[in-house]
Amino acid sequence: MNSNPSLQRNRAAERHLSLSRRNFLRGLGACLALPAFESLQPLGALASPAATAPVRMAFLYVPNGTIPSAWWPEGEAGKDFALSRTLKPLEKVRHELQVIAGLNDVSADPGPDGAGDHARAGGTFLTGVRIKKTNGSDIYAGVSIDQVVAQQIGHLTRFPSLELTCDAVRKSGGCDSGYSCAYEYNMAWRSPTQPVSPEPNPRMVFERLFGAGSREQRVENLKRRQAEQHSLLDFVREDADAVERKLNGRDRQKLDQYLTGVREIEKRIEQAEKMPVANPTVDTPAGIPPNFDEHIQLMADMMVLAFQTDTTRIATLLFAGEGSNRTFTEIGLSEGHHNLTHHRNIQESIDKVKEIDLWYVKQLAKFLEKMEQTKDIDGQSLLHNSMIVYGSGNADGNRHTHSNLPILLAGSGGGKLQAGRYLKANSVPLTNLFLTMADQMGARGVERHGDSTGRLNLG
Repeated sequence: MNSNPSLQRNRAAERHLSLSRRNFLRGLGACLALPAFESLQPLGALASPAATAPVRMAFLYVPNGTIPSAWWPEGEAGKDFALSRTLKPLEKVRHELQVIAGLNDVSADPGPDGAGDHARAGGTFLTGVRIKKTNGSDIYAGVSIDQVVAQQIGHLTRFPSLELTCDAVRKSGGCDSGYSCAYEYNMAWRSPTQPVSPEPNPRMVFERLFGAGSREQRVENLKRRQAEQHSLLDFVREDADAVERKLNGRDRQKLDQYLTGVREIEKRIEQAEKMPVANPTVDTPAGIPPNFDEHIQLMADMMVLAFQTDTTRIATLLFAGEGSNRTFTEIGLSEGHHNLTHHRNIQESIDKVKEIDLWYVKQLAKFLEKMEQTKDIDGQSLLHNSMIVYGSGNADGNRHTHSNLPILLAGSGGGKLQAGRYLKANSVPLTNLFLTMADQMGARGVERHGDSTGRLNLG
């Protein structure tokens, strides 16, 4: 045994460095993981007649319900209906629209928990599960439908899902009558205790999806990251070969398990390189714009790009947290939205809420029209190959009701849905709609979701 203290310290330092590098690689595995989608064609490529486009799914949330009398179409269920004043901005995409009445979210009803309808409306919208009344860290909701689907098909794209917001990001503190802010500011829930934080900054969203810098810099940055990944893996293999002869049987088994993980990372990198990261011909957004409508449209643009490049097929966008008291000086309203919804049947206040409802639908219309104008790989529009839910967990904001929610479904799901109609459901859970959407997305074995009682017929 060598008793040279200096030599022992050097060897210990080498072992520590080697272990540190291995630990670094283990941590790097998550960011190296870029699952492939082999059928993806380059952005802008001409679609062949046989090309098949994937179906996309998104959920857009607006707070505080609507004025019901101004929301619902005129006429009977079916295709012969007239859009209401509030929905009139959607006329250009009417053929891709289903206005669905009769959907309920009973999990948001007061019950024994009393006040807190805004928190319950937001926290149950995509889960259908009654939330725990707490403003502490012991929050408890359910898994949201976007995450249920992402767990099954998320591996087909670079990102399983995309979570966006045009409001604050909050996971703690009290916001509504003893309920945590987490319920109002997070649409997506990975588990009953783990909301998925949405991103409010369009620049951060873009850089996450496509990389930082100009279009030319994004190409160089990607090449450099790939070269660094390969160099790191080469080092690990050389390092492993050098130490393997010195290990006993148990340690060799550990090394073999570790190298199996390394080889898996290599395969994932190889698969990812078959599906290059898309590089849109647009500039990186500067950040959060000062105007609310610009903020919404930038986030909507991020969804269009993400769907168009098949970077993800599942997204959520929270326009504003439930109970939002935002003012709308853009349309001359200085009063807060939430305050106005408690109109006490005063016509002036009702008319102002109608204008806010109309303003939100105009933002939706811009997004859907852009989806309609964007061609997919099969020659159809991106909207045709999507399912976009727009709505609120509150129905009448004045009375805090959660039955007959204002729900729109845009898109034909790749031709599988019967769009261009007014559908009247027979007072069923909102989650019944989500089950049908999960089926169209290719999620299998989802027999129930939250308080669902069956599928909603959309064909």
